[in-house]
Amino acid sequence: MTQSQTWLLLIVGFILAGLMYLLQPVLTPFIVGVFIAYLADPFADRLEARGFSRTIATVIVFVVLTIVVVGMIIIIVPLLVKQLQALVNLLPQLELWYNTTLLPWLQAALGLDLTAINLQSVTQKLGAQWQQTGGAVSQMVKYATQSSVSFLSTLGSIAMVPVVAFYMLRDFDLVLAKIKALLPINIEPRVSAFALESNEVLAAFLRGQLLVMFSLGIIYALGLSFIGLDYALIIGVLAGLASVVPYLGFIVGIAVAMAIGFFQFDSLLPLSLILTVFAIGQLIESFVLTPLFVGDRIGLHPVAVIFAILAGGQLFGFMGILLALPISAVIMVLLRNLYAGYITSPLYGQQDSE
Repeated sequence: MTQSQTWLLLIVGFILAGLMYLLQPVLTPFIVGVFIAYLADPFADRLEARGFSRTIATVIVFVVLTIVVVGMIIIIVPLLVKQLQALVNLLPQLELWYNTTLLPWLQAALGLDLTAINLQSVTQKLGAQWQQTGGAVSQMVKYATQSSVSFLSTLGSIAMVPVVAFYMLRDFDLVLAKIKALLPINIEPRVSAFALESNEVLAAFLRGQLLVMFSLGIIYALGLSFIGLDYALIIGVLAGLASVVPYLGFIVGIAVAMAIGFFQFDSLLPLSLILTVFAIGQLIESFVLTPLFVGDRIGLHPVAVIFAILAGGQLFGFMGILLALPISAVIMVLLRNLYAGYITSPLYGQQDSE
């Protein structure tokens, strides 16, 4: 790469970064659409390989996605809201158990004064927050009448997501080919190799790990429902989402499930069944889901995932959260290549041969 090419790439990169920062509200639906297209592209490629045109393959993928999303909204969301309402109603009972049972036991066992740790304010805030959320529909109607322009703008942004996703998925390979054609000829092979390696890391985490998270959520929710545990759907969703970091979903899910099971059941058998459900889920993840969906590809380190999401949200809000993992994958591949070049360079040095 020549010096002029390096400066050109740096200038273009800074311009793109500045535009993305300034146009955050406008770019968010476009980024979400590109994100959906990126995740769905392998499925469209497989349909295209079976003889379907790219447009027909895109339509089929979108029909399936629409059925899944609508089904989740119709079936899962009402159940989830109902269980959340019941869980909020359980908060006073949890507060009473904490103050009368757990807190005295902790003080006796640790020999510390823990009376300052009071759950009353927490339960009150959670209850008030839920009541506020429960009136979200009326607030939305009120907001729409008071600020129709803002409401229509938000509605337009939401409606823009599937439109962008459809066209990006249909033209995904074409867009990549045109970007590749813009690269200087002397650096195109290296950039293409770098992009393929970055895509491997990102796909291993995004496509693979998201499928693992979704599958674990279903396994935990169905297993706990079979036992008869209350709030099984909430626990399954929580454990599935927390599985974005390996083993975190297992730890969070089993802790919440055991706490609720302690209140609900009077015997040890249901509690042992809860442990069995999470043990089976962990075995399925380790020996079936991860090898099937993620394979041997190198993903992002769990600490890097947490830091990237928090840093992206802090710097750029929701758009930063969406961009955090792709940018982290690129940075990780870049650092890995820089490290490989460094240890083979004269700057690192070599031991004198004897």
